[in-house]
Amino acid sequence: MSKLRPVVMCGPSGVGKGTLINRLMADFPGRFGFSVSHTTRAPRPGEEDGVHYNFVQKAAMEADIAAGKFLEYAHVHENIYGTSLAAVEAVAQKGQVCVLDIDVQGAEIVKKSSLDALFVFISPPSMEELEARLRGRGTEKEESIQKRLANAAGEMAKTKVEGFFHAVIVNDDLDRAYGELKTAIDAQ
Repeated sequence: MSKLRPVVMCGPSGVGKGTLINRLMADFPGRFGFSVSHTTRAPRPGEEDGVHYNFVQKAAMEADIAAGKFLEYAHVHENIYGTSLAAVEAVAQKGQVCVLDIDVQGAEIVKKSSLDALFVFISPPSMEELEARLRGRGTEKEESIQKRLANAAGEMAKTKVEGFFHAVIVNDDLDRAYGELKTAIDAQ
């Protein structure tokens, strides 16, 4: 894999974006760097501050957004998620390709920015399978699952907009989906 532009990964909660990103990082150590997003939500069991997300207070994040310190941000499920300019710059300073795991709202903002990125959407094989994955996590309440499913339908509609995503990958088989991801990155 040669020197590449940043990779923006989108897709519904529970679709396997994190698994694919982790595999890419493990297979190509030092080549890719993950942009650690900020969020105002509470950490889930096993999540570490500064590793999985930068967990911050809402007021602090709103102040940084107002100060122009974010490449993108979105209000999702009563929380704010965003990618700071500093996080993207830190990856670039290491000479690595920046990988961003963001939602479609954030991707729309990045599309309008000066960041020349590859946009990849990871899709579930079906809404039923996505629901099963979300329930299988065991971390979501029923109301949250229903919100995530409704948001997923909206995000998946964006895949119909011609030219928005450079690649749409259905994650029904992890090895095949990973192969398609590597092919999409190599093709840019």
